[in-house]
Amino acid sequence: MQTVVVGTSGTTAADVVAVARQNARVELGDDAVVALTAAREIVDALAAKPEPVYGVSTGFGALATRHIDHDLRAQLQRNIVRSHAAGMGPRVEREVVRALMFLRLKTVCSGHTGVRPQVAQTMADVLNAGITPVVHEYGSLGCSGDLAPLSHCALTLMGEGEAEGPDGTLRPAGELLAEHGIAPVELREKEGLALLNGTDGMLGMLVMALADLDVLYKSADITAALSLEGLLGTAKVLAPELHAIRPHPGQAAAAANMLAVLTGSGLTGHHQDDAPRVQDAYSVRCAPQVAGAGRDTLAHARTVAERELAAAVDNPVVLPDGRVESNGNFHGAPVAYVLDFLAVAAADLGSIAERRTDRLLDKNRSHGLPPFLADDAGVDSGLMIAQYTQAALVSEMKRLAVPASADSIPSSAMQEDHVSMGWSAARKLRTAVDNLSRIIAVELYAATRAVELREGLTPAPASRAVIEAARKAGVEGPGPDRFLAPDLAAAERFVRSGELVGAAETVTGPLA
Repeated sequence: MQTVVVGTSGTTAADVVAVARQNARVELGDDAVVALTAAREIVDALAAKPEPVYGVSTGFGALATRHIDHDLRAQLQRNIVRSHAAGMGPRVEREVVRALMFLRLKTVCSGHTGVRPQVAQTMADVLNAGITPVVHEYGSLGCSGDLAPLSHCALTLMGEGEAEGPDGTLRPAGELLAEHGIAPVELREKEGLALLNGTDGMLGMLVMALADLDVLYKSADITAALSLEGLLGTAKVLAPELHAIRPHPGQAAAAANMLAVLTGSGLTGHHQDDAPRVQDAYSVRCAPQVAGAGRDTLAHARTVAERELAAAVDNPVVLPDGRVESNGNFHGAPVAYVLDFLAVAAADLGSIAERRTDRLLDKNRSHGLPPFLADDAGVDSGLMIAQYTQAALVSEMKRLAVPASADSIPSSAMQEDHVSMGWSAARKLRTAVDNLSRIIAVELYAATRAVELREGLTPAPASRAVIEAARKAGVEGPGPDRFLAPDLAAAERFVRSGELVGAAETVTGPLA
């Protein structure tokens, strides 16, 4: 099992994915323990002074004006966790909760939060035990971070509320901790607030979306190439010299991927045959421009994610000179914007893929293919309704592309009067990513069938490798009508798992 060591300098996207999806073991670095101890000494010294310090000896948010006596401070920390664990709605996915907890631990280990080392160790122990707090869909406004989701995680550390055990069953958190030999934490000054005040949920979902979209953009290049073959299009528009004069790196990468897949094709270049056409439709000819713009958006989002992965997001923070200062670093705007931007790019990629599918199915625009790629059109409906499903997914993608970060709703008696809605942006992006994988799967299904229907013409070696792998994975080829849902589900698995990309790369080598 992979082990991820959490130090003072942040973490990587690969580590987040390893912990969230692959159950990697988490350990505290020696530097983190030293930093945690030093910061805690500063907090303890401030807690002993008569002067109020926000987050240490005061209330929170709009209640920050009250100085809290020593004998009430432990209760204050418990209360903030209990009261903020106010989420509602469906449960959030296990991988999101694990990413959320791990990223909060990352900030705690920075030494800027004032949390004791034993609290950080308990966070690691809960992750390593496979205990997953119950976190709900609704509750975060993305300012002061993801308060409600993080509160549900902190509640589990206290041995309260419900959590999912490693066997997938829901049980009282206290029972699960005891079963794994983990003592519930008794929170002290600042610790409750430090466990709640970060952008960890939206950041975790951003990191995982980036990993998924990396696969899906390569997949879209492959299916676009297959569609071009099925439509007997020209690969001349993919020439590197054409893309060099518009130097967007993503565009060049997408064109290179398509060209690599099409190398050796006997289907391309027939656009001047029976029904001559000067150029292919935009959905085919401009595929690298659209996919490339999305790739450049991914690159920008990765930059933002990397900065946030290196950040210590808390309020107040403990500075190396011993000051504990309030700040606004918990505001989710930087992450929220790119989450929304990715939803826009994903919607456009899905839209252009659907247009290629529709072209493959229309006998008036498919250049000799049977209507709806049916075996016996009229008796068979072929892929008519598969395209309906794809169109419905595209329509939802457009709705999901409406930015959440352009909205704000005030809270906390107008103390928190401008919020990021970053959690909402992240939640809708997850749906958009799922939908995009299905849209690409439908194009794959149609394009592979179209290529196989071009009798007497030989597809590119990479295309043949994709078709053979797809058929082995249960993505059936041409023939009479059959129950399509299982075929489409198999195509979705083939895309989502990365098998589509892997099959092409057996011929092309690594795609960009």
